[in-house]
Amino acid sequence: MMNKLYAITDSQLLPGDTLFTAVAAALKGGCKWVQYRDKSTDHPRRLSEAKQLLALCNQHRAQLLINDDVSLAQEVGAHGVHLGQGDTNALAARIILGSSAIIGVTCHDSLALAQQAIKDSANYIAFGRFFSSNTKPDARPAPISLISDARKVFSNTPIVVIGGITLDNGKQLLDAGADMLAVCHSLFAADDIAVQAKKFIELSVKGQD
Repeated sequence: MMNKLYAITDSQLLPGDTLFTAVAAALKGGCKWVQYRDKSTDHPRRLSEAKQLLALCNQHRAQLLINDDVSLAQEVGAHGVHLGQGDTNALAARIILGSSAIIGVTCHDSLALAQQAIKDSANYIAFGRFFSSNTKPDARPAPISLISDARKVFSNTPIVVIGGITLDNGKQLLDAGADMLAVCHSLFAADDIAVQAKKFIELSVKGQD
């Protein structure tokens, strides 16, 4: 993994063309992982946006993953998909998207769900929320100790953490064993997104020390 910043878009925070300017800024700042997250049912718009984001990511040699929607990921040729527990399971997504696709799975606060995701061929497992979240305020909290517990059990699988992550609290998650920080509001609501992305990347480099 190039660095440990995993940017997640939000259709409420980034309406219209602000989506593209914001993601372009994050990529300029060095971000190499972007997840397109839009829960609407406007398929033509979602398809158009995903295609444009994929072009942006390809320009910066970054990965674009689609949140929840395996069909959309397949249609646009995205690099992968991120699945929740209520979505298509990783095994079915692997059959559809192929062996080279990146598949991540939300595991909340459960090592058992992580074990199943890995069995179903997930490339990474995601835990959280660890702090109060603007994007998912009702998500159940997970203890930071979960990260170190998961690191011991799943030593070869990348661990993504999510939920209210900021420049002030991210390092403790990296120190606990997280591989990537999934960030939405703290990145895309910043006054200068490119600078904010660089700061998160610097944080992740320090987390390796």
